Amino acid sequence: MLNIAILGLGEGRSTMSAALQSKKIKLVKVCDVNEELCKTRAKEFDFNNYTTNYQDLLDDKSIDIIAIYTPDHLHAEHVKQALLHDKHVVCTKPFIDDLTKASELLEISHATGKKVFIGQSSRFSEPMKKQKKEFDKGIIGDLITVEAHYHADNRWFLKKEWSLLKSFKWLYGGLSHPVDFVRWYLPNIDEVMGYGMISANGEQAGLKNEDTMHFIFKAKDGRIARVSGVYSSPTQPTKRDSTLSCILRGTLGASQADYHELRYSVTTNEGEERIVYWGDEKLKYYYRFEGQTHHAGEYQNYLEYFADSIEQGFTAYPNMEEGIGTVALLQAMDRSLETGLPVKIADVKQEFGLELQAL
Repeated sequence: MLNIAILGLGEGRSTMSAALQSKKIKLVKVCDVNEELCKTRAKEFDFNNYTTNYQDLLDDKSIDIIAIYTPDHLHAEHVKQALLHDKHVVCTKPFIDDLTKASELLEISHATGKKVFIGQSSRFSEPMKKQKKEFDKGIIGDLITVEAHYHADNRWFLKKEWSLLKSFKWLYGGLSHPVDFVRWYLPNIDEVMGYGMISANGEQAGLKNEDTMHFIFKAKDGRIARVSGVYSSPTQPTKRDSTLSCILRGTLGASQADYHELRYSVTTNEGEERIVYWGDEKLKYYYRFEGQTHHAGEYQNYLEYFADSIEQGFTAYPNMEEGIGTVALLQAMDRSLETGLPVKIADVKQEFGLELQAL
C-alpha cells in the first residue's frame, strides 16, 4: 500500500474521501494554508493529521505520492518541489497555466524517475470508462468523429467574487473536460478554430471572459471533432440531455456517455441498440456529498489506477506529457477566441520550445 498526502483541501475534499475508502492507498497527511479549512476537513473525516506548511509534506519520507489541488498558477512550483523531494505526483487539471515552465518540469520528472499523473477525473466516470472499453473492442468500428459538450447552469457561480476576475476563464475551468475527451480519442490535433461570447446573463453579472463557446478541431489525419461549452444559461431536463457528454460516431455504430446521469447509450456494429444506467449503489459511490458537487468515486478510481501504475511499472494516462499537450491545445483555443482565426497547435508548442516533445 502506498502512502499519499493531499495539498489543497477544497477540491482535495473528494481525494480525502477517495483515499480513506481505498484499499490501495493510505492517507497519511493533508495540507492547506487555510487552517480553518483543515479543521473543517479534520472534523468531517475524523482525520486530524493536517498541516498548513507544504514543506512538512515534502520532508516526510514516508509519503510516496503528493496529490495537488491548489489554484492553477501554483501547480508548476508545487509539482516541481514534490518531484525534487522524491515524490510521485497527482495534479488536478489543468496541469499548469504557464507553458514556459513545461520543459523544466519534463526534465525534472525524467531525471528523478518519478511519475506525474493528471487528475482528469471525468475519464474515470462509469459511462466514460464503458464507452472507452467498448470502443477499444471495436464495437462501433473505426472512429469518424467526436462531439463533446459541457453545458451547465452555473449562474449561482457568478455570485462568487473571484469568478468575475479577469483571470477566471471558463475555457480552462470547464471546457477542459470535453476537450480532454477529444484528446483521448484524437490525440494528434493539428488545428483549432472557435468562437465565443459573454452571454446576456454573464454580462449582467459582470463576467470578464466568454461563458459561451463552440470549437472545431482538425486532427493531423484529417478527422474533425467539436466541443461546446455554455455556462450561464438554463439547461434541458436531464432525461433529454446531460450536462457533460461525449459522443463517438464510428463506421459501424455510435455511442454516447452521459456523465452526471451515469448513462451510456450505444448502437453496435451488429445494429443492437441499448441504454445502460447505473443505479443507486454506483451513484452513492461516485457522488458522496451534497448533490453532485463533488465526485469522489472518480478520484478513487484514478488514484487506484495511478497506484497500480507505480507498483506494476506501467504509464498512467493522462501523464505529464499529455497534460502539457492539453494545455497547449487550450492556449491555442484561447488565441482563436481572441483573433477569430484558426490556430495551429504546433505554433504554440514551438513558441515554448516544445515542438520536439511527444505531447
